[in-house]
Amino acid sequence: MIKIRYLKISDREFWYSLDKHLSDTEFKNKVRTKRGYILLLDDKPIGLLRYNLFWDNTPFCTMLFIDWEYQGRGYGKQLMKYWENDMKTQGYGMLLTSTQVDENAQHFYRKLGYKDCGGFVIDIPEYAQPMEMFFIKSI
Repeated sequence: MIKIRYLKISDREFWYSLDKHLSDTEFKNKVRTKRGYILLLDDKPIGLLRYNLFWDNTPFCTMLFIDWEYQGRGYGKQLMKYWENDMKTQGYGMLLTSTQVDENAQHFYRKLGYKDCGGFVIDIPEYAQPMEMFFIKSI
């Protein structure tokens, strides 16, 4: 049985098993502001989603990850749909997300109705990465 809920402090160990990019301060902020979700399968955490507000007014999914063992089974789609519905309930009308051009997630987001809307390249040597593509969706 699938359950999706807001992130809790007690999820710290699981969260950091999948998300190595979030500082402890920001993890606590995600808990406090309810800007993180955990997807559970039979009460076992298997996925997460976190977001921020771009321009301080537009929800921007900054990470969606389903544990490798459970990928390709529709759990990511369920988590995105849950987030989209939660954002709509909160009164938002537009969403953003992004992925690097060398990642397959771009195809996933397009299947969910997101449209390409730009990107940027970070070429500062210590931070260099492939181009980041942005996607937008009306809800």
